[in-house]
Amino acid sequence: GVLVGLRYGPDKLHFLFWSQESAGGWQSRVTFPNVSLADDRWHTLVLAVSGQSFSLTVDCSIPKDVVAETPFPASLSVRRASFYLGSRRRRKGMFTGLLRQLVLLPGADATPRICQAVNFKAATLSVPAVLQDVPAKPVSNEVLKYPYETDMKVTLGARPRCSKQEKAQFWFNASRRGLYLCNGSTWLSMLEVQHRLDYVEEHQDLVTNSETMGVEVFTIPGVGLFAAVANRATPPGSAIYRWAEGKFVHYQNIPTCQAQSWKYFTIGKKIFLAVANFEQNERGQEFSVIYKWSHRKAKFVAYQRISTHSARDWEAFVIEGEAFLAVVNHREGNNHNIDSVIYRWNPRTGLFEANQTIPTSGAYDWEFFTIGPYSFLAVANTFNGTSTRIHSHIYIWLSGSFQLFQSILVRLGRCSSLCLGRAATSSFSRPPSPQTFGAADWEVFHIGDRVFLAVANSHSYDSGMPAPSNFYAINSSIYELNITAQMFVKFQDLLTYSALDWEFFSVGDESFLVVANSFDGFTFSVSSVIYRWQGYEGFVAAHRLPTVGCRDWEAFHTAEGSYLFYSSARQPLSKVLKLKTT
Repeated sequence: GVLVGLRYGPDKLHFLFWSQESAGGWQSRVTFPNVSLADDRWHTLVLAVSGQSFSLTVDCSIPKDVVAETPFPASLSVRRASFYLGSRRRRKGMFTGLLRQLVLLPGADATPRICQAVNFKAATLSVPAVLQDVPAKPVSNEVLKYPYETDMKVTLGARPRCSKQEKAQFWFNASRRGLYLCNGSTWLSMLEVQHRLDYVEEHQDLVTNSETMGVEVFTIPGVGLFAAVANRATPPGSAIYRWAEGKFVHYQNIPTCQAQSWKYFTIGKKIFLAVANFEQNERGQEFSVIYKWSHRKAKFVAYQRISTHSARDWEAFVIEGEAFLAVVNHREGNNHNIDSVIYRWNPRTGLFEANQTIPTSGAYDWEFFTIGPYSFLAVANTFNGTSTRIHSHIYIWLSGSFQLFQSILVRLGRCSSLCLGRAATSSFSRPPSPQTFGAADWEVFHIGDRVFLAVANSHSYDSGMPAPSNFYAINSSIYELNITAQMFVKFQDLLTYSALDWEFFSVGDESFLVVANSFDGFTFSVSSVIYRWQGYEGFVAAHRLPTVGCRDWEAFHTAEGSYLFYSSARQPLSKVLKLKTT
């Protein structure tokens, strides 16, 4: 049997090798098409092999690359094997060409060492200098090492395709000065110049159906980038926009009842979008609705209605392989102290079913996050009927349900980042819940190994206390997980003006927080602020952005760059801002 061989046809060349990975340990073949050598001239062929990558260079021109399913064997015994040069097999007669040199070189690619002469045609009859340098055998038992690998294919120019055929190949993006590796489906950044945020410019004015209470930006694989806006007015409802040619364009209208927010999530291959409705429909029914993406219709269609009470927010998450959906119920009539509900996905019925209720007080927001193997859920309690100075709680998933966060037990060893455990109440006391002032939003984020939790405080009011000089100019707080203290502790206070949302984003290796300031006690035309992470200094104001009744921020990225989307709860106009970098 042929261990390694080259066979030449009229217009192609085949490289043959024996591989145990083939069926029954049979011969594999890699074909290079469009190779024509029968022109009565000398030709230099360099065949380079490494793993699944095979490269053929004819006369030092552009190499022909092939990625095969069967890799070249890592080791191949040639004991008692023979070389057959220029054989056409007995049944086809004798080889009629001339073969001057056959050279086997260690290392995966000898092309740059062979193709060094300016006049390659004249070099074909010369002895390559590399043949004079290669030792006959390694020193002692060392393996010869050469820095040539055929896998190292670097493509220049526009973004190329990345599929299984391009796996392990590189692409150099000259405009962004970045080197990327194809993993078989997407380009991974290996080395690129880190961009720094320089300034923010207005990119698009988006006229909406009415005032916008929330924005959700998401990507449907194979379809595109979308933004769902939660509009206040019941007719005509809320809208979904699609990103096209660098702008958001209207895509679909969905009937809603004073929508407050949207939540995009997936379960397996199913794609969902849940809306939190604040008011009743025309029939006096109060429902929030889950919509499902229809691939056939290419739009979202109603899937499941869930009874809610002035719903403010949805949060979707997965714990131990099970899908959950939590709704924030703000109030029922004039009663703000009601239960919010966590629903569990039933794969048998294909519906969400109530799993747990948690008492909340005029709540605005849920925030789910994980630390190591443990899952947490933070609620932003806003108003208990008499005061906004109330505790917002952090819950932990233990024994199949969420419980008030009680203890963090720190251990060194195999635990990732921290270990949590339950212990006797005599050993551990429950850490106090953060006191908030009309909390409207929680935002969890990581900077390096540090975990932070930021709360947006909207206003300070207490019917039993003297009125402050300004209800709305108050501090919003950033908490950091302190493992030694076994709880989140306050890290920094930032002065905000009826803050309704935090959004964390990164540009290069820099981290930022942007706050949605909505009202300063006198006007809704108040600047929202981008804060830059400054390490020991914490977050420092970097950019002030003019906004009107800002309600929500969303950061997103496209091939054209990085953007911020802000919604206004005071006018039917939202804006897309572009982050300009250096």
